Amino acid sequence: MTDVRLDGNTLRLPGGVAVRFVRTLRLPETGTHPLPPGLGEFPVRRVADHLDTVPEAWRSRGGVMLPVYLREAMWLSFAGTTEPAALQVGAGKVCAVSGRPWTGRLSRRPQNYLVLPRQPWLDGINSGKGTVRQFVAVPLGLGATVEGQVTGEEVWGGVQLQSFPLVERALARWREEERRRAERHRVHPFGGYGGPQSATGAFLATPAAAPGAAPGAAPRAAAAMGLGVGGSMRQEVYRDDRPLTDWAVEPSGRVFVHLVTPPEWRRITGEEPPPSPVDRAAYTRAGLPWYDYYDEGAEDLAPAEALGAVQPVGDWLGDDHEPWQDPAPHQVKPLGDVQGEPVSDGDW
Repeated sequence: MTDVRLDGNTLRLPGGVAVRFVRTLRLPETGTHPLPPGLGEFPVRRVADHLDTVPEAWRSRGGVMLPVYLREAMWLSFAGTTEPAALQVGAGKVCAVSGRPWTGRLSRRPQNYLVLPRQPWLDGINSGKGTVRQFVAVPLGLGATVEGQVTGEEVWGGVQLQSFPLVERALARWREEERRRAERHRVHPFGGYGGPQSATGAFLATPAAAPGAAPGAAPRAAAAMGLGVGGSMRQEVYRDDRPLTDWAVEPSGRVFVHLVTPPEWRRITGEEPPPSPVDRAAYTRAGLPWYDYYDEGAEDLAPAEALGAVQPVGDWLGDDHEPWQDPAPHQVKPLGDVQGEPVSDGDW
């Protein structure tokens, strides 16, 4: 399987897939809301760079890690993806699109992947009818995660990503279509999906799956965090309009993203975590924007049956007392209509 690379805070999977993890405002767990804003990237670090301080289980899984606060919300940005790809997103190895168990194969009954770059971002699990339910960080052991509620166990936590490229004939056809479109519009044929890539250099990684711990390191339990769900927002998860045979049978890259509490992040990396999330009512009172995205030519997926019964984290952690203020109509803005360091894969 081809290497995944970490370029700054951006994960680059084979086939031109770019994934960033974005901090955001947590929505109330009742009602349906506009898209919350991005409040900066989560810092992302490679497990391979901290083998002497990460939990022992992480050494075999490899991948990367990022710090999250209890009940902090996030979304995944795919800006910068350069060619079509099918991307699977797992929450504790439960598919965030279909609600089915994690698998190394693409499926259409139900669809268990996103189509990039058509899907510009993902804020939560697929709840159908033009909505998703927000990703919210919670500890394992309470049963509050998507993994716990769907499978009855909390074993994995974190986020899993797996990308599938187009097969050669389908990619050649897409490139020709892009070339013709570029000629009609006089733009670069492959420049329409997210801007320039970073020019940072590439460095070989120490294999994260190397046996054993670094000398002198004491075994430590995992800083166990996973993804639960929060409020609902208006966002479509798009149905694939290509035949399944256009996609590769095997994934070209995958990565395990570990979620770390701020104290564990400080202990593992020696870095200070980001400040705690901004007060959402203060954000809205300041007149800052929320967003609404609509793609007229796309078809939304049906609700995922297994995900429909997932309850919000407030059912486990108590009521959400953070203040809330609805954005004014003028605050809701309409949208739409070089390699980094390699991240080694492990056993998971």
